[in-house]
Amino acid sequence: MRVYLMKFRRNARSGRAALWAAVLSFAVCASAANADETIAFIGARLIRVDSPELPTGVLIVRDGRILAVGAAADTNVPPDARRIDVTGKVIMPGIVDTHNHIGGIGGGDQSKPLHPDVRIYDSLNPRDAGFRRAVAGGLTTLNIMPGSGHLLSGQTVYVKLRPAHTIEEMAVRNADGLIAGGIKMANGTNSRGGAPFPGTRAKSAALVREMFIRAVEYQSKVTAAGDDASKKPDRDLGLEALGEVLSGKRVVHHHTHRADDIVTVLRLSKEFGFRVVLHHVSEAWMVADEIAAAGARCSVILVDSPGGKLEASQLSYETAAILDRAGVNVAFHTDDWITDSRLFLRMAALGVRGGLPREKALRALTLSGAEMLDLQDRVGSLTVGKDADFVVLDGDPLSVYSKVLETWVEGRRVFDRNDPQDRLYGVGGYGAGFDTVPYMCCHGDGE
Repeated sequence: MRVYLMKFRRNARSGRAALWAAVLSFAVCASAANADETIAFIGARLIRVDSPELPTGVLIVRDGRILAVGAAADTNVPPDARRIDVTGKVIMPGIVDTHNHIGGIGGGDQSKPLHPDVRIYDSLNPRDAGFRRAVAGGLTTLNIMPGSGHLLSGQTVYVKLRPAHTIEEMAVRNADGLIAGGIKMANGTNSRGGAPFPGTRAKSAALVREMFIRAVEYQSKVTAAGDDASKKPDRDLGLEALGEVLSGKRVVHHHTHRADDIVTVLRLSKEFGFRVVLHHVSEAWMVADEIAAAGARCSVILVDSPGGKLEASQLSYETAAILDRAGVNVAFHTDDWITDSRLFLRMAALGVRGGLPREKALRALTLSGAEMLDLQDRVGSLTVGKDADFVVLDGDPLSVYSKVLETWVEGRRVFDRNDPQDRLYGVGGYGAGFDTVPYMCCHGDGE
């Protein structure tokens, strides 16, 4: 037994060393790339999303942005550019996931049902293996959210999956330099419970109304005080965040499933004037016209094995198509782990199977999601001036046989399927989930 344990520990140390080397290699290789290098990807089919596909195109990037994109016959490649032959491959924009839970999330606690002061980025670990799985699936921009066990579980954070040691290095910044994000709310079964949580749907809505009324009153006092600090109310971080919701700066990302719960969210949004993205929306097909009339947007999840949640029992593959025909802007999301980030492309394929046009399905993975995060000017399409976030595939993105070969964020390659460690995260297996291994090198070894 002792011999077996010694052998196990040696193997574990070897595996940990390899993984630690991979972490260092990833960081070094990414940082070693010349940000100002001009790179031309020549010969791929380009899925631009905001304009027609190009069967044989050229994508040129420099300084982390897209310098040029066009047909191969019409695009001049700078003489100093490094040329990469991608003939036979497909390039599409980096995937935008509007609803993700990787990184070791932890939002509000059980002390109360509403936590507008909680900032999810205070709980995120950028070394979490989930980030490596995400880039293996072609994801480049995420909205990371706390869970849905509260009426309001906290502030979300928008991140780019660039190599990073801290969450600040991953975070997307607003024009004012502050970290960008929305706020996560929920209704239906998840947020109900024993006191202090609401026991009914009506009480849930009542608590939300009371919260927003307090926020309106707080903002009125702040405005009335002007520059006179003596007249300002005591600072309240939660009410400050809600003030950003009321002013439209921060979007409400709202977990909701049943048709009646969806309409309740629309009612509250109209009452207090906040912008909202409806998430999951299993029964949105029942109230598509109401959603469209309210101008709300929908982030839809489609799972190939529905079940486990009564509220989602009426989920339909046709939901995205029905919403689209009604005039609703539709995106897809992973809700990772509900749908593994590595398999996100199949969401669009399921949408097409339900009647969503191909071009709308691809938009739902990219530009529509960017619009819901207010990032459409930076990501979501292969457009000159936008961030050089893109994915290289070996086939059509809606084919079950296609694989992500490379993922690039701001002109740097962050996933390469040819690299053994990257491939491990792409396909799974022993070691793919060891995000804390580098920090446990001596645990239990007596060394």
